[in-house]
This record gives sequence, structure tokens and C-alpha cells, in this order.
Amino acid sequence: QVQLLESGGGLVQPGGSLRLSCTASGSIEGINAMGWYRQAPGKERELVAGIPGDGTTRYLHSVTGRFTISADTAANTVYLQMNSLGAEDTAIYYCHMSLRSGGRWLGTWGQGTQVTVSS
Repeated sequence: QVQLLESGGGLVQPGGSLRLSCTASGSIEGINAMGWYRQAPGKERELVAGIPGDGTTRYLHSVTGRFTISADTAANTVYLQMNSLGAEDTAIYYCHMSLRSGGRWLGTWGQGTQVTVSS
């Protein structure tokens, strides 16, 4: 069984920074794409940043220049460095990985970590 464990969320003041981490554990044969999504109250889940299978990075327009996604593939871990946070970034953040386990490709979600930006 594969699991994604997230950490790094919390309460931060406007203008502050947080770094989220997400590590996959279990029988993992390979990882293709990695990404971070978020869902604010009353809104749909949206892609914040992603590393598609081609190794490039993609960002939601509103976070470009403030957030950075990176990965340590040897550690099955993806990070999201978030700087210059504002109230509009308040949401539950979820990581997602497209990974191979038991000979099958699976789309797997983390449990979510709350990020609250408030003074």
C-alpha cells in the first residue's frame, strides 16, 4: 500500500513563508508526475504547482514568482516553498503523485495540510 505523508503547514503572518513536504512510502516502483493542489472553503480544488513527467515545472498564475516546487526523487519527496504568503493562499494543500506500485500506475493523494495566512 502506498501512502503520501504531508507536513509543513500551519499559521503564518501575511508576507511570511512556509515549506511543505510530501513523502511517498510503500512499494514504489517509479514516480511520474508530482504536484501540489489546494482547496479553499467554498472553492474547487486547484493545481498550484506541478512537475509533469517531462521534468518541467508549472505554476498557477497567482503563485508564479512566490512559490517554488522541487523534488528529491531518490527520497520520493516533493516540496513546495511558499514565500510572500497572503490571505488568498489560505487553504488545505494536498500533494498528488502519479506513481507505479504493484505493476500499476496509481494517482495518489496526500491527506492534506492546512495553511492559514492571518495576522
